[in-house]
Amino acid sequence: MTKPDASSERPLLVLASASPRRLELLGQIGIVPDVVAPADLDETPGAQEAPRVYAERLAAEKALAVAAAHDGAFVLAADTVVACGRRILPKAESVEEARNCLQLLSGRAHRVYTGISLVKGGKQITKSVVTRVQVARLSDADLAAYLASGEWQGKAGGYAIQGLAATFIRGLNGSYSNVVGLPLNETANLLKGSGFPLYQAPDS
Repeated sequence: MTKPDASSERPLLVLASASPRRLELLGQIGIVPDVVAPADLDETPGAQEAPRVYAERLAAEKALAVAAAHDGAFVLAADTVVACGRRILPKAESVEEARNCLQLLSGRAHRVYTGISLVKGGKQITKSVVTRVQVARLSDADLAAYLASGEWQGKAGGYAIQGLAATFIRGLNGSYSNVVGLPLNETANLLKGSGFPLYQAPDS
């Protein structure tokens, strides 16, 4: 008798994100999405929209948009927001934008919110995670060196904690992986709670 193909029994997982950091983080806990399908949405914050609400809304909208083309699959989306108080910082696209973000964060604490949303079988669950990050006071030389690195490009708040900017971080309260782009504990629990087989034995 032919043994069933184990891979055919696994549910399909779609990651609704183009972020290489999220792919790496999922790989860290043994999850490799079957499909990567980023959603193309307007990411402009609403007037007076709070950072946590914004992160959850974008994650939910991305998951729903991608789920429409992947019926029956688990569709996971996330959105990470860096905020000073209620001010949502941009994903830096220019040196000046990155410099403004870093000067604002210098010597003070800020919060990083990640909204995560999972759609499966017409059901959607969305939640968010927050981490408090304390940045050291940055000198002009610190700023110049970091801006010259180009590492800030496309990063929320103008920095990547997993890179050179790690030297700027004095303290962190909460999930480190959340600041990178995906809170792994909460994501794993969300997938498991929805019936996704997080831990799988290798095919024999």
